[in-house]
Amino acid sequence: MIDIGVNLNHRMFLDDLHATLADMQQTGVKGMICIASDFNESKQIQELSQVHPNIWNTLGCHPHQAKTWHADSKRHFSALIETARPVAIGETGLDFNRNYSTPDEQRYAFNEQIELAYDYQLPLYLHERDAHTEMIAILSKHPERAQKSVIHCFTGSQAELDNYLTLGLYIGVTGWVSDERRGADLQASIPHIPLDRLLIETDAPYLLPRNIRPRPKKNHPKYLPWVAQEVARLKGISLDELIKATTMNAETLFGISV
Repeated sequence: MIDIGVNLNHRMFLDDLHATLADMQQTGVKGMICIASDFNESKQIQELSQVHPNIWNTLGCHPHQAKTWHADSKRHFSALIETARPVAIGETGLDFNRNYSTPDEQRYAFNEQIELAYDYQLPLYLHERDAHTEMIAILSKHPERAQKSVIHCFTGSQAELDNYLTLGLYIGVTGWVSDERRGADLQASIPHIPLDRLLIETDAPYLLPRNIRPRPKKNHPKYLPWVAQEVARLKGISLDELIKATTMNAETLFGISV
């Protein structure tokens, strides 16, 4: 298994990274993609990925941090990419739920990161919340990039899923799938995700799978098997089939090898 979404920049992971990686691998998770939220985090995880062969990194600016994107940001990120190529651009996109950055700041940062993805022929690692219609409108202008990109932490309805699949996106599924309080839409959508477009992730330390007993306090890439088990159950396939397919999809999309 490959965890395609870990927020590594947390003390619980970094204080003993070797233990984090050992615990992850002990549960059958062979590697993780660590996602960046701003320029400084991009540099940090880029450096870690050069030291640890089972860590891959993205480079980008989360919509919450879009206010930090400025006229020179694209050039600065280009320099990072040329130093050590990431597996994707992002986490980027639109989040109109709380608007920690204004919608216009988000649009500016998003469009500049789409340009970076074109410049370096890299996938987009996409975040969307309460902005589905505008996200679809923007991505529809970039069909070549969309079909080589992933919507991270998909939680939406089948109608939203259909829109993403029409664009050719890969679909990332987290522990939200096991949430009995708010996961009904995602649970209903799982059978409709083609196996060759499906990816699994923890989004650790967030979105702890609620099917773990006893329940830990924080999520961790070692808990990816609980996501895989629930997705396999909802799709009506074996866990082995699910793991084989999602690992192959991650290798294909991100150009990595376990």
